[in-house]
Amino acid sequence: MRSRFDDQLDVLNTAMITMGSLCEQAIATAAKALAEGNAHLAKEVADLSEQIDQKEREIEGMCLKLLLQQQPVAKDLCTISSALKMITDMERIGDQADDIAEIVSMDHLRPMDETEDIREMARAAIRMVTQSVDAFVKKDLEIAHGVIADDDFVDQCFDRVKDTLIQRFSMPEYDGEITLDLLMIAKYFERIGDHATNIAEWVIFSITGNREGN
Repeated sequence: MRSRFDDQLDVLNTAMITMGSLCEQAIATAAKALAEGNAHLAKEVADLSEQIDQKEREIEGMCLKLLLQQQPVAKDLCTISSALKMITDMERIGDQADDIAEIVSMDHLRPMDETEDIREMARAAIRMVTQSVDAFVKKDLEIAHGVIADDDFVDQCFDRVKDTLIQRFSMPEYDGEITLDLLMIAKYFERIGDHATNIAEWVIFSITGNREGN
């Protein structure tokens, strides 16, 4: 019985890795569309977001089946309940990548040197999502804590972007609508970092029974 349960946990881990990979692709595609001002590329994110939604439903079904059929012990309950929480955050990451892409697809955004901090936020967000799922699969507290620490960097980038863009509103040479759109995009990346942090905290809970690892 235990061997079968462990096999099903392995299937769950594989599904979590797949969902995390889809989130990475969605963020990376949205960021590339922004960097290139590519509205066509941005539209590909909607399909990735739908795949993320489907994977969320699949994993939710796996978790509920494990809970109902396998009578898991306390540590297993922490793992399964954490997975259920994590996929909610991953689904929201997909939604926010789609929101970014939708703004880019409006066509009036174009490549701008001043978006480097936003692109840096995107790279950090992708890394955080990758490592948070990796921490879950490997049961690695160090990786999870590293993700939480990385959120400070994303927040610092957002503060720089926000300060720069707010200053632009008073400058006639800048388009106010584009400036506002860039601010929204930066906020979405900042929120993606928050969701990756939530995932890492649930990893800590799955290992220690405490979301702060204390």
